[in-house]
Amino acid sequence: MGKLRVGVIGCGHLGKFHVKIYSALKTRSNIELAGVCDIVKASAKEMAKKYHTEYCTDYKQLIDKVDAVSIVVPTHLHHKVASDFLKAGKHVLIEKPLTKTLDEADDLIKLAKSKKLILQVGHIERFNSAIRAIEPLLEKPKFIECQRLGSIQKKNRIKDVGVVLDLMIHDIDIILGLVNSKVKNIEAVGISTVSDHEDMANVRLSFQNNVIADITASRVTKEEVRKIRIFQEDSYILLDYMHQEAYLYKNSEKGIEKTKIRMKKKNPLKVELKSFISCVRNNQKPLVSGTEGRQALKVGLDILEKIHAQPFTVSTDSFNSAAGITP
Repeated sequence: MGKLRVGVIGCGHLGKFHVKIYSALKTRSNIELAGVCDIVKASAKEMAKKYHTEYCTDYKQLIDKVDAVSIVVPTHLHHKVASDFLKAGKHVLIEKPLTKTLDEADDLIKLAKSKKLILQVGHIERFNSAIRAIEPLLEKPKFIECQRLGSIQKKNRIKDVGVVLDLMIHDIDIILGLVNSKVKNIEAVGISTVSDHEDMANVRLSFQNNVIADITASRVTKEEVRKIRIFQEDSYILLDYMHQEAYLYKNSEKGIEKTKIRMKKKNPLKVELKSFISCVRNNQKPLVSGTEGRQALKVGLDILEKIHAQPFTVSTDSFNSAAGITP
């Protein structure tokens, strides 16, 4: 394959980073940033000017100009935009969550398979240096605890889905990969405070292999936290996604010893996009294909069903206190 033509649909907060990284990879990865698209003309024009490419406000104008595309648009548009590119024979990286429904996810997976195209889902934490560094230390996790906190205003978070499909789905995807077992039971609570969807949620997943995972997600807290703790037979791993740091706590004759896990910090999105390009060039299955994206979506939707089936009223302070969150 010669020069790979790539495009970005959506020039919002995250889409801008896709454009920036593709532009930086032009020479080294032998790609061409063929164009960008956004329904807000000013945003598309600004990015096109900054990175010396073409722009449009209708994504269909880019279909014949690209070989592969990043789709960074609101979730409810994922299926429509991705299916149009897949039907035209274009490889697709679609930001998480894969789609809004399982039927839409199944349709995209089937379409990509029939066309022999790459369908990758943007679960960026899979490419975080810290998660990669701890992989050799993972044996048999018994209990996993996750905290992912942020602000819907500060980060211009997506607002057409709640915190489960916006933030928590990252941890769902990571946990499913770590545990490698089917979910046996779900307990979940969630409340809305600043949007029409749940903005805070606390979930306990029980797996068939007896592993338990507790996940807390909030997008209404001032502090930003992205941590996971993994408890094993004789060790405990603390991982900080945001700072790309990890520590191993292990029993020894001297007591519990703490070791900082060495790693080379890299930009996770850059690693993810380079992986996407490599998969396209070499016809390789992505680390997070449509199948893995669907699995995370399925658990996320099951969690939402539990939340909606048991509505309750609780103050934000009470929820924060129970979840260990400092407002």
